Amino acid sequence: MSFTSFPAGGNPSPGSPIGDAPLTKVTMPALLEMKRQGKPISSLTAYDYSTSRLADEAGIDLILVGDSLAQVVLGHDNTLAVTVDEMLHHTRAVRRAVRRALVVADMPFGSYHASVADGVANAIRFIKEAGAEAVKVEGPRVELVRALSEAEIPVVAHLGLTPQSVLRMGGYRVQARTAETVLQLKADAMALADAGAGAVVLEGVPREVAAAITAELPIPTIGIGAGPDCDGQILVFHDLVNLTFAAPAKFVRRYGDAGALIRTAIEHYREDVEHRAFPSDEESYHLAPAVRQALRTEATQETGALRKA
Repeated sequence: MSFTSFPAGGNPSPGSPIGDAPLTKVTMPALLEMKRQGKPISSLTAYDYSTSRLADEAGIDLILVGDSLAQVVLGHDNTLAVTVDEMLHHTRAVRRAVRRALVVADMPFGSYHASVADGVANAIRFIKEAGAEAVKVEGPRVELVRALSEAEIPVVAHLGLTPQSVLRMGGYRVQARTAETVLQLKADAMALADAGAGAVVLEGVPREVAAAITAELPIPTIGIGAGPDCDGQILVFHDLVNLTFAAPAKFVRRYGDAGALIRTAIEHYREDVEHRAFPSDEESYHLAPAVRQALRTEATQETGALRKA
């Protein structure tokens, strides 16, 4: 497989599958080899150093700095408001944490919609300024993907339910439900592959459609709400661990309840502060005995001097 090997480092967490073994850096060609070998590709979004490090140490193959951070990190109603500078900021943090996974940065709404030249210029910023190893763009933008490939920038395409098109679509709805739209989706996926895309995310499409595209496409498919037959799967980190404060979509499986864990921890901390149970004496710093004695002696002398006065 097309991996770059280098020694492990960065003090991986106990129990990490990485351990002390040499790391094999995931690259875009490696994803293609995984498809060829039938090895599923695990993908996850992440937006900061700590969660990215945990995902990387857990063996995730692809980490996407998704524009979903607009919703799950910044509190917006959709992904449209997040800016290039905000995405660069978060991509830098993720890149500092990751040693093995392929780091892909989402190109936010407006960063490639005006012209192909704008798209290439902004993509270069993600590579040069933030350390991204690939960028992701939504929609059947064949000319943009071709231009990015010619500029030596690896590209992940995104078809089906494309969240940046939410206003045009009138909401988040499953796509490719008619014979005509299925055929168009297949044609778009093949055109993007021919233009140089290294992988394609299929979101919110029927399982049968995703399976057919996966079988025909020469590049890996990464599914989200597209059934189990894609070459890989991706979820939003906050969905995975219940940090979204909303009911999950049908395709989401929650593997933990970080919301409950964090809320309980904060409540216990507040209670300890209110009851003066935190910090304890053991959690406090102390003066050395000689310093304490010197201060007591000085205080005694000052008190005696005041009494004489």
